[in-house]
Amino acid sequence: MERILLSLTLAGLLVGLVALAVLLVRQRHVTDRLRRRNQELAQELRHHEAEVRHLAATRLPQLRERLAGRPVAVAGPLDPQRTNRSALGPALAAVLETFTDAVEQTREQADRSAKGALKAMMRTVQSLANEQQLAISEMQDRHDDPEVLADLLRIDHMNAQLGRRAQATAVLFGSWPGQQRSAAPLVDVVRGATSRIRDYLRVRITSEVNVAVTGRAVEPVVLALAELLDNAARHSQPNTPVEVNFQMAHNGVAVMIDDAGVAMNAEEIARATDLLSGRHQADIGALGDPPQIGFAAVGVLAARYGFTVSVDTRSPYGGVRAVVFLPNTLLTSITEESEAPVGDQPGTVTQAAAPAPVAGATASGLPKRRRATTAVAAADDDTAVAARPPRPARERAAGLGAWQRGTRSGRAAASSDTEGNPRS
Repeated sequence: MERILLSLTLAGLLVGLVALAVLLVRQRHVTDRLRRRNQELAQELRHHEAEVRHLAATRLPQLRERLAGRPVAVAGPLDPQRTNRSALGPALAAVLETFTDAVEQTREQADRSAKGALKAMMRTVQSLANEQQLAISEMQDRHDDPEVLADLLRIDHMNAQLGRRAQATAVLFGSWPGQQRSAAPLVDVVRGATSRIRDYLRVRITSEVNVAVTGRAVEPVVLALAELLDNAARHSQPNTPVEVNFQMAHNGVAVMIDDAGVAMNAEEIARATDLLSGRHQADIGALGDPPQIGFAAVGVLAARYGFTVSVDTRSPYGGVRAVVFLPNTLLTSITEESEAPVGDQPGTVTQAAAPAPVAGATASGLPKRRRATTAVAAADDDTAVAARPPRPARERAAGLGAWQRGTRSGRAAASSDTEGNPRS
């Protein structure tokens, strides 16, 4: 009996030992699995931490720079395969998308606010420029001293440049040009544009063309040409001319502006081409400091009114050739109604019934106009002019004042508020 009990006891102990051994082995396996899992989780955590740090320190700043318009490449994950296999990949992609949306919304809001503020400011500036023009006109009516009138002409010209810059800025941010005119000969449109730039004496029109610009397009084309002429003059030596000539085509006419400045490189040409296309809404933050609005404003006008502008050709003088192509839809034949020049500043005449003018300049460099005459009449007048005594100062001042009044009589009134649709 004792032997049986001993056998049972030994058997129970053996079973217990076997069970304990199994439990120990199983526990060891579980411990090993947990250890490996902990190591994997630790490595995964380190990887996630590295990816998050990389996101915050590198990827998001690069994305911000690219959204700001700078040519910056945005880096990807440190370990793309590992990241994309885990839940971290979609999470990081969601962060990037949310960041992009937030930056774009913020930029759009800031851009709208800036454009709205600038439009309001430019309307105010245009209104003040118009009031200043009226004050100058009243002074020109009151004074008959040639020196005073000459100074007023210079002030008038500076006021025209101020008005042009305000007008271009307002157009860039959604306003209409604001001035409506009747159809005008293309040569006079170019002269009108020339009269709105500082270095107007450097502009030379070397050819003629017998077409007119339709009324709805006169002011936009004047403004676009003025910006291009000003750009050509500012980026070339002050002792070099800026030449303008025309080329007729079967579907329109090209106005070519050649300067003798420094040619643009490939990157500058690509950027200018993009701005002049008018395909994208202007971002004031990407126009430089201070903003260079000329090409952007010209692009807006070109896209809105249906003409094209390019600056991707080198001029014969090593500078830039700007080409404004006006299609036939913006052109008309020259009639008596379109004979009046459209210039509204020094260097042009806007009297509606005036015959074709001939440009000239005073001894101080101020522009003047004289009526065109036939060769015979001019020859007959040479002797009489030589024998004619000098005109009194008051009489010369009266003539200059009359010229100014004739200029103003044909000037299209610019509205202080340029909102609204253009008239055809």
